[in-house]
Amino acid sequence: MKQMKSLDDVKALHISEDRRIHSATHEEILNCATTDIYFLRTLDILKEMGLDKTTVTAEIFPRKPGVFAGIEEVKNILKHTNIEMWTLDEGDEFSPKDTVVRIKGPYREFAAYETVILGALASACGWATAAREIKEACGEKDFLCFGARHVHPSVAPVMERAAVIGGATGASCILAAKLLNIKPSGTLPHAAMLIAGDTAKIAEVYDKVMPQSHNRTVLVDTFKDEVEESLRIAELLGERLYGIRVDTPSERGGVTPGLIKELRCKLDAAGYKHVKIFVSGGLTPEKIRILSEAGADSFGVGSYISAASPIDMTMDIKEVEGRAVAKRGRLPGLVENPKLKRVQL
Repeated sequence: MKQMKSLDDVKALHISEDRRIHSATHEEILNCATTDIYFLRTLDILKEMGLDKTTVTAEIFPRKPGVFAGIEEVKNILKHTNIEMWTLDEGDEFSPKDTVVRIKGPYREFAAYETVILGALASACGWATAAREIKEACGEKDFLCFGARHVHPSVAPVMERAAVIGGATGASCILAAKLLNIKPSGTLPHAAMLIAGDTAKIAEVYDKVMPQSHNRTVLVDTFKDEVEESLRIAELLGERLYGIRVDTPSERGGVTPGLIKELRCKLDAAGYKHVKIFVSGGLTPEKIRILSEAGADSFGVGSYISAASPIDMTMDIKEVEGRAVAKRGRLPGLVENPKLKRVQL
C-alpha cells in the first residue's frame, strides 16, 4: 500500500470486498489511511504554494491531568521521517496544558500523521491514568487488568499495555503480555465450572495439569455459598491452593466487605491463613479501598480501565522557520517542560 500524501492518493485507495474486519491494519495506519482528510488537502495546497517543506515546531498538550503512555507507537510510526522529537517518559504524570511531545521538522514529514499521533496518545493516556487511579487505591496490593473483553480486539493489547504502564501488575490479554515480555495472568472462568458441573472437579484437574510453579486460584461463586465453597476447595488442595477468586454477580449483591471479612475469618479459623482472597467484578477505586480494608488481597479490574475516556490531546504549531507563532487565544512560542527528553527515532 502506498503512503497517502495527497487527495489523489485518497481517490486511489481501494477497499477489498474480502475484508473481514473493519479495524485498520498496521499498514493502513502507517500509510495514513486513518488520518483526517483535511491534512492531505492542506499538503496539496502548501505544495502548490511551495511551502510543504517549511520547517515547523509543533507541540502536543493534554486537556486534563493524567499518566503518559502511547509514545512508543508514535516513535515507531515516525521512525523513518526527517524530524526531531522530544517527549515525556511513559509513566510520567502530566498536568493540563503541559507540553508532552515536541516535534520539529519539515511539515510534510509529519502532517498526515497528526490524527494518528493524537489518537494513539489520547487513548493510551486515558487507560494508563485509570490504571494509576486503581493502583493508588490498591496501595501495595496487586491488581490485574481484565479489560480486553470490553474493547475492540484490535486495541485490547494497546489498552492492557497502557494499564501496566499505569500500575497494573499483569494483563490477561495474551498479546499485551507478550508485548510487555511478561506472562499472561488470569484464573479460570465460570464456564469451566458450569460445563463440569462441580467446582471441586475442576479444581482437582486444575491442580493436576498445572505446573507446580503455577499459583492455583479457584473461582468459588458459581454454585454454592462462597464461604462454603472456599473451605471445600481449601480442604481439597491444602497448601497447594494459592487463593480463591470471588466474582459474585450484581444480581446477588456483588462482592461485599461483609463477605470478604467472613471469608477471611473462616479460612483462618480452619487453618488456611495462606489462602489469598482475589476479588473481581465491577471494581472501582472506591470499592477497592473498602474491600482491601475488609481483607481482600488482590484484584482484577476490567471496565474501569477499558471504559476510561481518552485524554484529549491537541497539536499546535508554535514556530515557523524559527519564528514564534500561535492562533488567536494561544500564546506564541514554545512552552517549556523540564520533563521533555530528546528521543531517537
